[in-house]
Amino acid sequence: MAISFPPLLTISVASADTLTIYTGTSAEASEEAAAQLAPRLAAQAPASDQEGGFPVAEFEWLRDAGLLTAPLSKALGGTDLHLPAHTLTLLRTLKHIGRGNLAVGRVYEGHVNALQLMQRYARPKQTTRWAADAHAGHLFGVWNTQADDGVRLEPLAGGRFRLMGSKTFGSGAGHVTRPLITGALPDGGWQMFILPADELSPTLDASFWQPLGMRATASFRIDLTGLEISAEEFVGKPGDYYRQPDFSGGAIRFAAVQLGAAEAVFNETRRFLQQLNRTDDPYQQMRLGELAGLVESGNLWLRGAADHASRPTAASEATATVAYANLVRTAMEDICLRVLQIAERCVGARGLLRPEPFERLHRDLTHYLRQPAPDAAIADAGRFALTQTEPAHQLWHR
Repeated sequence: MAISFPPLLTISVASADTLTIYTGTSAEASEEAAAQLAPRLAAQAPASDQEGGFPVAEFEWLRDAGLLTAPLSKALGGTDLHLPAHTLTLLRTLKHIGRGNLAVGRVYEGHVNALQLMQRYARPKQTTRWAADAHAGHLFGVWNTQADDGVRLEPLAGGRFRLMGSKTFGSGAGHVTRPLITGALPDGGWQMFILPADELSPTLDASFWQPLGMRATASFRIDLTGLEISAEEFVGKPGDYYRQPDFSGGAIRFAAVQLGAAEAVFNETRRFLQQLNRTDDPYQQMRLGELAGLVESGNLWLRGAADHASRPTAASEATATVAYANLVRTAMEDICLRVLQIAERCVGARGLLRPEPFERLHRDLTHYLRQPAPDAAIADAGRFALTQTEPAHQLWHR
């Protein structure tokens, strides 16, 4: 039986308490929905900033806005936000969500990633089934990080598998109902699968998550030991998760979320100075000029990332795309750290006191910037550059 998908809903926020729902079908409408939703997310952020908490209401708003289904293809009731041609629109959408609440942006980026991987590697019947789950309100995510007791898939009779082991940093644990998880097969291959977590409940260890920032992401330790799934939950073939340029190239998505937080820091710093009537101070003017330049440079990096993501996926271009993505994530880290440093000087000790938003933004962004293997990322970009012969002006723009 064919599944009929509902029309996309977009959202307009007239105030912190009023939503106007109207229909739309384009990727650009999703970006506009995220941009208009950002102030409401920001207003709610202090309430959800609790250790072990989760922004439940915020994801209801994203769901009502059609943003949970926007990364699906139009054939599946989405807006084609996942297509390479719409990469810049996707990055801007992620940036707006991160501007509203970095914890929401982190979990939403995982949802987007899972839907992209599902559409790229799953079989048509699986894709239709999981797209229907997204329309039904299920939240997707990607749980890949693990410690020594990583997840293993032990074969059973009848094409079934028993899960053993745990994942760490499982963002959205207890709320993500369709996590895409990687597990090791007996032959050593890494297999993706989507767990119906509302039916097969893993054991959650909330004590693992006692972070500096990003408290509302509920990134717990997740023990899957003893759960059983069928091969029908497998996504693609072993090793697909680590295929390039998608694996490393996906760093541009979290970089976009980080830039959204940097924009929020800029906005809050300016508001704070305007409130104190410090706008005529020449030193504050200089600092705000620096902040504006840093934020705009981040937006230019997103444009460059989108340009590379839309290129053909030939082996040579894939290598360049990965190297460029590593440049983007490195540059964005530097931009965000510099934004935080300058903003601290602008607001002083008073601005770092709760309930000023800057205190939470500083904690969340500082924590989220700690992505894995930053030195290896920039070394990879340098390694690529050393293998090329083009002059600098052609290295990334052939």
